[in-house]
Amino acid sequence: MTNTLTIKPEDVKRLREQTGAGIMDCKRALEDSGGDYDKAVRWLREKGLSTAAKKAGRAAREGIVTSYIHHGSRLGVLLELNCETDFVARTDDFQQLAREIAMQIAGMTPIYVSRDEVPAEVVEEQKRLFAVDADRDGRPAGKVPMIVEGKLNKWYESVCLLEQPYRDTDRKVADLITEKVALLGENIKVARFARMAVGESARTDGDEAA
Repeated sequence: MTNTLTIKPEDVKRLREQTGAGIMDCKRALEDSGGDYDKAVRWLREKGLSTAAKKAGRAAREGIVTSYIHHGSRLGVLLELNCETDFVARTDDFQQLAREIAMQIAGMTPIYVSRDEVPAEVVEEQKRLFAVDADRDGRPAGKVPMIVEGKLNKWYESVCLLEQPYRDTDRKVADLITEKVALLGENIKVARFARMAVGESARTDGDEAA
């Protein structure tokens, strides 16, 4: 039976712009999804997750240090983004990813790269505060642990770069990186970052937990 599905070039272009995937991958995603754009996005994300998982254990010792200075020079970010080879580090896709992440840091003020970096004592203090709030609100004692867990996950989304929503989409920053791993074929990691703004003093972990 002949497949009569017609894939529109504009859909391929839009899918590539959103996900960063290659043209042929975008076309195949649309074909396998019956032309459904949202399903094609999910198809590419699942493919990216699989690719990223396979590459996650590989050493990423190359990369770049990039900076982003906001208009007016009152806010700046330094970011180290790592990959496996200098060749990929010099590509436009990798450098654009670094810029996107630096702008995310400037606008959304994360403190840690991931939840694994959050000190245990900071997490415990947040749990204590959320439990106090739940008790103050008169929540049943049996439901407090679930409430605390939910609030803790929301808190991670605000302070951990990889867990933050990316712009106004349903993607997280981790998803953005995963898509580039699938596109570029190398492991990619955020090594570290520093965000500075005129008039803001350095914050400590203790300050954030308070």
